[in-house]
Amino acid sequence: MKKVFFTLLLFVVPFSTIKAQKIDMKKSFGENVYYQNDKKLNSKELKVLMKNNTEALDFMESAKSNQTWGMILGGAGGALIGYPVGTAIGGGDPQWVLAGAGAALIVATIPILKGYNRKTKKAVDLYNASAPDVSSNFKPTFNFILKGTSMGISMAF
Repeated sequence: MKKVFFTLLLFVVPFSTIKAQKIDMKKSFGENVYYQNDKKLNSKELKVLMKNNTEALDFMESAKSNQTWGMILGGAGGALIGYPVGTAIGGGDPQWVLAGAGAALIVATIPILKGYNRKTKKAVDLYNASAPDVSSNFKPTFNFILKGTSMGISMAF
């Protein structure tokens, strides 16, 4: 029984990790969303995957900088818009100039976040180009066979 288990383990483990290389991209509400083996990846996980590809990692670090600045400016813009709106709802005298400044910050965030999407896509493209080319047609199937007192494993590909 141990021999069967180790034989199965010997064949299944190498073939199960073959497709773990490429990163897929899908568009979602103006944002690029990245997946590897149907698992959604954030920018930190992308950087970890690209640690061996220096060119792709440089693009990811630059993209992460864009994302950080976009979040800071967008958050500040949202706060500047929210304060006068909250004051108006509470019955006070709102300062709409602050809301205008907040809207300007949010508009300034749009090209920064587009730069993040562009740089991240470039990094993923570089990473995928350097990943080993694995045929997607190779999909082995394993069958466990029992006949009388014998058992075996067959692999079809």
